[in-house]
Amino acid sequence: MSSSDGGHLGSVVLFLRLFLVLVVAPAFCSAAFRGFQTAPVEGRGTHLEWLPVRRSVAEVAAALAPVSPPLSNSSFVLAEERTRRKDPLDGYDYYTGGWNISNHDYWASVGLTAVPLFLIGVIWFVGFGLSLLLICCFYCCCSRRSYSYSRIAYALSLILLILFTCAAIAGCIILYTGQGKLHVTTSNTLDYVVDQADFTVENLKNFSENLSAAKRVSVGQSFLPADVQRKIDTIEAKLNSSSNELASRTKDNSEKIRDVLDTVRLCLIVIAAVMLALTFLGFLLSILGLQCPVYTLVIIGWILVAGTFILSGIFLLFHNVIGDTCVAMDDWVQHPHARTALDDILPCVDAATANESLYQSKEVTLQLANVVNQYIANISNRNFPPGIPLYYNQSGPVVPLLCNPFNPDLSERQCLSGEVGFGNASQVWRRYVCEVSARSGGDVCTTTGRLTQRVYSQIVAATSVSAGCYQYGPFLADLQGCTFVRNTFSTITHDNCPGLRRDSNWVYVGLAVVSGAVMLSLLFWVIYTWERRHRKNSKKQFITGS
Repeated sequence: MSSSDGGHLGSVVLFLRLFLVLVVAPAFCSAAFRGFQTAPVEGRGTHLEWLPVRRSVAEVAAALAPVSPPLSNSSFVLAEERTRRKDPLDGYDYYTGGWNISNHDYWASVGLTAVPLFLIGVIWFVGFGLSLLLICCFYCCCSRRSYSYSRIAYALSLILLILFTCAAIAGCIILYTGQGKLHVTTSNTLDYVVDQADFTVENLKNFSENLSAAKRVSVGQSFLPADVQRKIDTIEAKLNSSSNELASRTKDNSEKIRDVLDTVRLCLIVIAAVMLALTFLGFLLSILGLQCPVYTLVIIGWILVAGTFILSGIFLLFHNVIGDTCVAMDDWVQHPHARTALDDILPCVDAATANESLYQSKEVTLQLANVVNQYIANISNRNFPPGIPLYYNQSGPVVPLLCNPFNPDLSERQCLSGEVGFGNASQVWRRYVCEVSARSGGDVCTTTGRLTQRVYSQIVAATSVSAGCYQYGPFLADLQGCTFVRNTFSTITHDNCPGLRRDSNWVYVGLAVVSGAVMLSLLFWVIYTWERRHRKNSKKQFITGS
């Protein structure tokens, strides 16, 4: 593993955590170990405190070797067409910078999309408040004794009151259904992202354990070279420190985000329930003609409607940010090596640097295979005369050598005829195990064979550790070359983003419908109450006059 591998591993996980904030948390106002020793985990679906994680990853990078080459100078604007909106900070010219969460113009342009709902909320709050004040002043200062009554106005106000009450009920249903679906999709997205972070941590821990096991491997009196063991000690300490801290912070952050999701879900449910109760109660009191309770509900509804309009605007803004982020991720998948707004978060390098990042895993694989082959070739397959220290009555067919996947320069090597691979070495070598009898000099074969059970166990253990380091190669290459992140993004954009966009849209639509319908219902509560009172007073005047 090279220095760039540690840095880009940190970038991978940092972005996974950033995605929680960009896609999951904003939509609502806002890693575990089960390993094995010899092979990477397969079958997985493949602001909180950031700086300590970045520092720990940097420590890993400092322990490792070569520096990655610079990125390509070519640049690419993420989500260019989708983010082409008018920018109030630039004279309302169209914003052309693409998705860039560090750009104030981006936030200004996307925020402009929610301005209509914000304005409606403010205008409603101020306008209706002034209207209530004027009406109160009028009735306090100008007492009216004549009452005009229109059957058409009475019937029309009743019809519209029923209509807008039904619309408010429909809006509450949309809001409740939408928040439920959005909670499921955001929770699923969070689960997937956390699972990917856990997947990374778990494989790094397993790789670290394989390196640790490699230091303890011995075949006869042969061990890994001392310089390789020193490198393993340094890298293992850094990897364990980073992996443990990352696992802890991923767990803490995911729990905090789940708390946010649950809290906001509860808030949306409460909003839907309160608005539904307000609608029913207002309708019932209006029909009964209870003026004082109706006016009290009007004042409560006046404030609630303004708040829900503002909230619907916030959800519209984050709905657009979610859409922009999904398109930006898809664009990055198609252009992973171009210079984009993601470079500061997730720098990617070319294939040459990805190969350099595998240096340590390749070296351990090479050296362990050499230890096994040197023992087989120089001791097991030699016919020593009795009395020599290396003699244990080895006889029979020679033991096949282990296929070393790398040349001394760590380039790929093809297996030669007669060599055994990692997959079947233990089964093949078992045929060369002899029965032994214990003597003062050690185990001695009493039957045909070239491996004692003790030696067989040692070379199988060494081969298992070597195979583990070798099998982690693709995982490390995917981290370094951003293939891992590219696949993660691709899964999110195709499996999670459609649901996130659809369900966040339902929430803001539900809030907007509830706000508008309850706003109009408030007006007709007052109008219908007036018409009902006029109708009642007109009847009294008619009876008195007759």
